[in-house]
Amino acid sequence: MIPKKLKIKIDNRNEENALRKLDKPSKLIDFSSNDYIGFSKNETIFKNTYNYLKNYNISQNGATGSRLLSGNHELYTIVEKQLCEIYNSEATLIFNSGYNANLGFFSCVPQKGDYIFYDEYSHASIRDGISMSHAKAYKFKHNNLNDLKAKLLRIKPSDNNEIYIVTESVFSMDGDTPDLKLLSKISQTHSAHLIIDEAHAIGILGEKALGLTQHINPFAKIITFGKAMGCHGAAILCSASLKEFLINFSRPFIYTTAMPPHSLATILSASTILLKTKEIEKLKRNITFFKSEIKRLNLKSKFIESESAIHCCIISGNKNVKLVAKALQEKNYNVKPILSPTVKKGEERLRFCIHSYNTQEEITEVLQLLANFAT
Repeated sequence: MIPKKLKIKIDNRNEENALRKLDKPSKLIDFSSNDYIGFSKNETIFKNTYNYLKNYNISQNGATGSRLLSGNHELYTIVEKQLCEIYNSEATLIFNSGYNANLGFFSCVPQKGDYIFYDEYSHASIRDGISMSHAKAYKFKHNNLNDLKAKLLRIKPSDNNEIYIVTESVFSMDGDTPDLKLLSKISQTHSAHLIIDEAHAIGILGEKALGLTQHINPFAKIITFGKAMGCHGAAILCSASLKEFLINFSRPFIYTTAMPPHSLATILSASTILLKTKEIEKLKRNITFFKSEIKRLNLKSKFIESESAIHCCIISGNKNVKLVAKALQEKNYNVKPILSPTVKKGEERLRFCIHSYNTQEEITEVLQLLANFAT
């Protein structure tokens, strides 16, 4: 038995119809995964990874330790150099996951007396990292840069106090995007350090699908490989001096066993394939078609506006949204409900993830079913 306090929490979550469970893998039509361009199942990436390891006589299964001990395999240097070239970054530091990267950055970079301003819808990994820092943190209304400017004017910056502003280029639970150019100008006006999480933009949006921050030069940006890139891990793109600081003070980096060579070789293979894949254009066509079908079926008022691969239909109430999701799943469509407290009460939703491999027939049918079930 678990302690009484823990049991009460589980019971409360159950009463709120919000108890999380691990689902078994399904063969339903995929409208839920982050595998936007099918890279997780890409045979060329798989074969290239195998051939790379074989050609360079790399047969090591594990990393054997943290990067500061025995785990800094030579592939790290090769992959980080390639990422610098692809993303035009002075330096790159690979982390084991996007969560690890955000936790590692925000827990150590902002110092006592510094200020952090973050979008209220920022990912849990960002908020958890901020909670571990000693800086003063203030959230601003979602994508509301006027609210950000008003809050910035309330503080009294000094030579000893740095300002950090953090947002996402595509929000994971809404699929929307802030005005990044204006945000960059605001950061410059207030001498603030801008940090942008590009997790759901990399491999999908921007020139060559390299994200939405290529022309604004933020202080740091976080990219992940477990979504459109179809593999594992993450990286912080930054200056050489910031990389040095992270290596010395980021505890999630220092005290984590490094990724094995196979994971690094997969990042290398996926990053190379990304620059010449045709899947991105297929995905963009599907996103456009999805949006046109939403309009045709008079569902637009239910969806949050998005140009990304994430499209969310608001269905208030955990019970209601779970019922609609179940009805879609029974019709062979894997669409996941997003429940409170993951999102605010009253803003529960179905989260549709569009992929390059979804057919137009599948898109039409799932939305037609939605129109029948959700009205």
